[in-house]
Amino acid sequence: MTNIAIIGDEKSGRTSLASKLGKKGTDSDITLFDDDRHEQKYVYVDAKSYPKSMKSIVAALNLADMAVLCVTPNGLTQTVGECIVALDLLQFKHGVIVITKSDTSYALEIDAFKEKLKKITAGTVLENWEIVSLNTNKDAPNAFEGIDGLKDRIHKIGAEIAAGQKAKDSLPPRVVIDHFFNVTGIGIVILGKVLQGTIHTHDKIGLYPVDKKVDIRSIQTHDIDVKETGTGSRVGVSLKGLLERELERGFLLSGGELIASEFEMECTLSKFAKNGIKSDDVLHMFAGLQSDPVRVKKITVGGAEKEKINAGETGILKLEGNKKIAYSKDDLFLFASLEENQRFTATGKVV
Repeated sequence: MTNIAIIGDEKSGRTSLASKLGKKGTDSDITLFDDDRHEQKYVYVDAKSYPKSMKSIVAALNLADMAVLCVTPNGLTQTVGECIVALDLLQFKHGVIVITKSDTSYALEIDAFKEKLKKITAGTVLENWEIVSLNTNKDAPNAFEGIDGLKDRIHKIGAEIAAGQKAKDSLPPRVVIDHFFNVTGIGIVILGKVLQGTIHTHDKIGLYPVDKKVDIRSIQTHDIDVKETGTGSRVGVSLKGLLERELERGFLLSGGELIASEFEMECTLSKFAKNGIKSDDVLHMFAGLQSDPVRVKKITVGGAEKEKINAGETGILKLEGNKKIAYSKDDLFLFASLEENQRFTATGKVV
């Protein structure tokens, strides 16, 4: 299964595109669109509440294996720039840039805009992404003209992703939770994505960061009951031994996680982080779908303590948060600052 984030400006046609690619399902600050018409299944995640909510795009990207960045021919906006920064910081390997609303421009203008996009994304993870154009105006005579080219590209990337997912099926299981609810007669049901490993019905598995064991009663993928499922699967899991009030978005079903509220991280700032990061700053930290404001207690660059770390630099940050966060040693944390025009500021790994 390939999970695809649809991101971009609010009026870029991203939601119209997502609804054309799949059938609408779970709807909150993110909306999921399901496409099970192929041997390789697809789930499209529309970052519905972005750019107002950073959590919306962070959730979409952390649930995704690839991204579709929607840009209109009107030109680049601050929001599109922020999307590029977020994708680059998260080291997003797979994606496509889509010039939407192609009916509002001319072929030569779109070709010129493609060249501009190539220059802007040079030196980022997006520099080799294919750029396609299509008409997302569903009321136009040529509605969604060009979408077949996008689908072809998604299918090719999806095949690459599927091969990588299969290699992770033997790893310890790890499922991120994005929605949950209580069903009468069944109990707690969580929705989420299998990040790695394979889960089975009747498994006893840990819930983190509460560090509690729960039982898997049943598993569904695409509304079909299954006995087991592996990496990349979009799942609904019925759990035993759990209360709804014990859950939060971003919690993990896992064989084992590290848990902390204070961190020492090697962080690299975006080259677009104009204000840098100073000692005693408060940053918004995202660990997958979990989030927490953290205060910078100490900055070390090249072995020397500093008051500030600047754009493009790497240093060790000592951070203090308010709640327990579950993570693995390989997780990439994302940081944001409301003082920046481009809010996404840095990434880091625990040292």
